[in-house]
Amino acid sequence: GEREIRETAETLRKHSFHRFHASIEILPLFARLSVAEQERVFQPGGARRIVLATNVAETSLTVPGIHYVIDTGLARINRYSYRNKVEQLLVEKISQASANQRAGRCGRVADGVCIRLYSEQDFQGRAAFTDPEILRSSLASVILRMKSLKIGDVEDFPFLEPPSPRMIADGYQLLAELGAVDDNRQLTATGWRLAKFPIDPRIARMILAAKQENCLHEILIIASALSVQDPRDRPFEHQAAADSAHRRFQDERSDFMAYLKLWDFFDDLLKHKKSGKKLMAQCRALFLSYRRLREWREIHGQLHTLMAELGFRPNEIPAGYDEIHRALLPGLLGNIGFKTEKEGEYLGARGIKLAIFPGSVLRKGKAKWVVAAELVETSKLYARCAAKIDPAWLERIASNLCKRHYVDPHWEKKRAQVVAFEQVTLYGLIIVSKRPVHYGPIHPKEAREIFIRSALAAGEYVTQAPFFQHNQALIQEIEELEHKTRRQDVLVDEQEIFTFFDALIPHDITNGAAFEKWRKQVEQQNPRLLYLQRELLMRHQAGHVTEVQFPEHMVLPDGSGLALAYRFEPGHPLDGVTLTVPLPLLNRLEAKQLDYLVPGLIREKITWYLKALPKQIRRMLVPLPESVTEFLVSHSNAVHPAPLADALAQFILKRTTLTVPPDTWPAEQIPLHLLMNIRVIDDAGAELAMSRDLGGLQRQLGQAAQQSFVKRGSANEKIAIERDQITSWDFGDLPVEVGFMRNGQPLTGYPALIDQTECVAIRLFDTREAADHAMRSGVRRLLCLMLKDQIKQLDKNLPGLKQASMQLASRMNPGDLKQDMLDAIIDRALLHDDPLPRSETEFTAQCQRARKRLPEVSSTLAKLLQQIGADYQTLIARLPTVRNERVKAELNEQLDHLLYHGFLGDTGWSRLQQLPRYLKGMTLRLEKLAANPERDQRNSTEVAPFWLHYVQRLEKHRKAGLHDGNLEEFRWQIEELRVSLFAQELKTPFPVSVKRLQKLWESMQP
Repeated sequence: GEREIRETAETLRKHSFHRFHASIEILPLFARLSVAEQERVFQPGGARRIVLATNVAETSLTVPGIHYVIDTGLARINRYSYRNKVEQLLVEKISQASANQRAGRCGRVADGVCIRLYSEQDFQGRAAFTDPEILRSSLASVILRMKSLKIGDVEDFPFLEPPSPRMIADGYQLLAELGAVDDNRQLTATGWRLAKFPIDPRIARMILAAKQENCLHEILIIASALSVQDPRDRPFEHQAAADSAHRRFQDERSDFMAYLKLWDFFDDLLKHKKSGKKLMAQCRALFLSYRRLREWREIHGQLHTLMAELGFRPNEIPAGYDEIHRALLPGLLGNIGFKTEKEGEYLGARGIKLAIFPGSVLRKGKAKWVVAAELVETSKLYARCAAKIDPAWLERIASNLCKRHYVDPHWEKKRAQVVAFEQVTLYGLIIVSKRPVHYGPIHPKEAREIFIRSALAAGEYVTQAPFFQHNQALIQEIEELEHKTRRQDVLVDEQEIFTFFDALIPHDITNGAAFEKWRKQVEQQNPRLLYLQRELLMRHQAGHVTEVQFPEHMVLPDGSGLALAYRFEPGHPLDGVTLTVPLPLLNRLEAKQLDYLVPGLIREKITWYLKALPKQIRRMLVPLPESVTEFLVSHSNAVHPAPLADALAQFILKRTTLTVPPDTWPAEQIPLHLLMNIRVIDDAGAELAMSRDLGGLQRQLGQAAQQSFVKRGSANEKIAIERDQITSWDFGDLPVEVGFMRNGQPLTGYPALIDQTECVAIRLFDTREAADHAMRSGVRRLLCLMLKDQIKQLDKNLPGLKQASMQLASRMNPGDLKQDMLDAIIDRALLHDDPLPRSETEFTAQCQRARKRLPEVSSTLAKLLQQIGADYQTLIARLPTVRNERVKAELNEQLDHLLYHGFLGDTGWSRLQQLPRYLKGMTLRLEKLAANPERDQRNSTEVAPFWLHYVQRLEKHRKAGLHDGNLEEFRWQIEELRVSLFAQELKTPFPVSVKRLQKLWESMQP
């Protein structure tokens, strides 16, 4: 081939013998050489010549003066592969006849020498003759010609060397691809037209398509170009210059378009030529073969004449890219390719793999789909003269060759049709991967079955038809029974419903439109023809499912009703019973009420509790069903007297005298469907949170729930009892609770007085606890307003203030301490432990008691404060001597949380009395530190995690403006734990341990 010739020539030129024979000429000879280069072998000269020729050049030309022939015994033979449908130019061993012909080249004018680079044994083993061309070529053109001339079938023709049946079948296959023969291998109308063209059937098919696409002018140019050798020269020694000259003809999308640009360019040269000699010079300068350009125009002229004879008129308006390449495709369907993920690789028709020829504008592989003028196999399979195409063109152009596959037929509500995904392939290449199509016309029987099963039996049909509304309501009612009973054996299988409709609906009904048309006709005679009956849908009756056992609402103690929903789907978030609660009512829920679920499920829950008991207790309760019944009977009249676990523990204690261990029923082990699922919604019905942990929800949304409850809506929603600017009890009795409506929801609110500094106001709260907390501050403020003279006098003469100020000077300034004392005395004297007043009479009596208690409380608090100050002084006297920085830092932090501005009012009377003990405990810790620092370290390690939990949660609550009584209790239990670890001799008022504190913290988690 050309490459080997160039490499050999270069090697010979570099060889050392060339220095001693400077007159030796080395002349390559192959088709792509320019005419001038080819003619050098015929020009006389005195130098010795070495001619390096291809097989085609050697057999086509007689070069004079050849005395020596070196025969490699190989040739690149053009052979058509019927398997891959491509032209192969592979290197093969030549036949004996070809070898003898080569030897004859050196004996034309005198005896010569032929040197064969292979053995005589190899020569004797070769074929006598080269295979005839009919055995190496596609037979499509031969078959087409024989059919058109009516000279018989190619299978029966008496060839000297008949082609194989596979080659014949391949020829027919190509003609079928071109639309030239039918299934009976007879010429079609297209075939008869193609037979009139004296050119390759593929190119002829392009011309026929060009007439339809109105681009005959352009396709004639391209067709004639494909029939001749490429007129663009690319000399080896001037490749870069040639590429630069030819770049003007390139189109980045298509090599075919280059022929059109080159045609227009040469046509312009012809119009403006001054002489033939100058024209040829211009062509040479641009590396164009003038001879091949003329040959191209001659073939084009012949085709143009043929078009006139056939009555085809070329278009006058230039065609676009799409039209031109749609016209090319019918003749090149076997030459399409789809880019794979592998660099530079395309997947071709019938699974072949190919690459774009290096000389193509598409060589970088940017085009996803391509078509090529030819596929030629040399070192690899190359697509020559390629163009980018739209795969959508292929389905229309090659519809008879496309194969269609349908997957996943399914019902689509919106289209009211059974839809499948269609995959369209052409020669194994997917041109449509997943297109939804109406499946009814494709497979009516299967489409009808899917329509009945999905649209009617499964209820996925969108219609207002009375029969459908009735059927769905009936099915939903029965499904609700299944969810409530947690059994899936009530509603019949969909097959039963399918059978019902299958017997009624005609066989040609496959979609919603056809069904509606039929339904309206038959319902004129029988309006209830398609109505399902309860007896058909139920396997058995479910008489035990009653409103009492499975209520639709849960009634709160204040009479509010909250919706309940049932679902039987283990693993689903909504499995079990779901209580939907508006945000304003969240704080109203009580865990002990939710513990009992609904009557229809409580038996299963109690049974689980009993089965989870230790064996020695469980044995004393068998048979368990009877024990469950006994428990339910004994608690039938009680309205949730205690949490279920506590009630069961009491029941078991009475029955067995055995105590149930506290950790017997951990919440995380209870099956989810036996825990009430709580779904919190806002005013618009949007879900805010969902959990089976009521405490966690109330910690998460409790503040928001209270704000939502007390917020005022429009003016007509204002509650009558709410008042502002109150300075005396002039509003009559203050009820514990009031009922009102908000957003159409009946609510119960708890009124309370709230402190507004210069006055008080009446506001509603969502829980009694929140109302009581606010009421205490409100009553305190109103009492202060009523006793302002006495309080003013107390402010002037606080007992023990001077001494306490000196003792606690390092913690706070005297002014702050004075205010703290005054607030604490007022709180204790005015409220003490008395019940909060709810009427004017009670409030007046409270005023009188408060007035009498002020002196006594002042004296008591002064003594307590002096004790706190003394213990503090003892502690801080020892603290500077401590060298252990860890201990010093811990004690200082502890003091910061015990003694600070406002501690007297914040701490509360009962806790305030414990402060001296806590301070003494800190002093004892210092006394023990030197003797056993390791023990102090261990104790500190025990306390540290709890203190960190408290500080972090406290900071979080402060930022959110929350008050958490549980967190406050947790904080004081940490102080008691410190006493028990560092100063056991002081004792604690109740048992405390690390384990108890850990359990308390876990119960406080959201």
